[in-house]
Amino acid sequence: MQRINFNEMKKTVKQAFLNAGLQDTKADICAQIHTESSCDGIYSHGLNRVARFVEYVNKGWVNINAEPSLVKSLGAIEIYEGNRGIGITNALFAVEQATAIARENGMGIVALRNTTHWMRGGTYGWKTAEKGLAAICWTNTESCMPAWGAKNSRLGNNPFVMAVPRQDGPLVLDMAMSQYAYGKLQVTRLKGEKLPFPGGYDKDGHLTDEPGPIEQSMRILPTGYWKGSGMAVLLDAMAALLSAGSPTNAIDKIQEGSCTGASQIFMVFDPTQLGGCDFNNQMANSVADYVKTSEPAEGQTAVYYPGELEVKTRNENLSQGIPVDDGVWAEVIALAEGGTK
Repeated sequence: MQRINFNEMKKTVKQAFLNAGLQDTKADICAQIHTESSCDGIYSHGLNRVARFVEYVNKGWVNINAEPSLVKSLGAIEIYEGNRGIGITNALFAVEQATAIARENGMGIVALRNTTHWMRGGTYGWKTAEKGLAAICWTNTESCMPAWGAKNSRLGNNPFVMAVPRQDGPLVLDMAMSQYAYGKLQVTRLKGEKLPFPGGYDKDGHLTDEPGPIEQSMRILPTGYWKGSGMAVLLDAMAALLSAGSPTNAIDKIQEGSCTGASQIFMVFDPTQLGGCDFNNQMANSVADYVKTSEPAEGQTAVYYPGELEVKTRNENLSQGIPVDDGVWAEVIALAEGGTK
């Protein structure tokens, strides 16, 4: 394990994307987002996803030249066809469009269909909150989790994001509908560690905190057991309904990698047109402070609100360098030097 300077990591990732055929602006944007994700401690969807993205580009599963196209405008709601373009740039476009609508109407919704993996979902909550706006975003995925009471995968883990702006640091929730995302399993396995709590079943149906057997069985636990299972079903149906796009059962038939053909929703709200900036900041402060003044449980030293640890990790990694798995870093360097995966 070593630490890499932010700018060095971004430069290396960008070169890997340029070698894969991305034009300069898109390569730069994607490299920035991947590096920011690792800098915030979300290594699974940052540096660790670079090689897989390049693989998908090389296989033609991501159309690096495609742009979203408007399907329908319904005032506060717009539907776009993603044309299987780059997931990051498609999602950032959707956030900008939803923001523009929200500035005019108080809220804006952009539904995006037939897109590709958006990488770290929290990115779009952070980008929105940094503009002083609130957001609710989610995506459906291919099936990778059993429904509660089932053995085989029929649900996506359907990441869900909420963000509330705040001057002292926004409240940002970024969660999959599985107890642990597959990326978290990978990161934990690469470290040779166990999960903090059981995360799924091995091939023999035994609950385990070992990430490897869960990856192999694909019997990952829904978060909150039956509650996460139910939320996954409805997030999938709602994403497909609002975008007139594909639900998980249709995405499964595409067979072109993770999230290819996904449906995504971006809801943005303008606090200045609701309670006003002062109210919003005072309210968000009261929520954060109320949580943080909780009495820590046994074995704990502090209680954190959603998004707080990411900022702590970000500042540490900007100062000391971003931790990388040596094998993952070597793979990205090879791609930047002209290698292929």
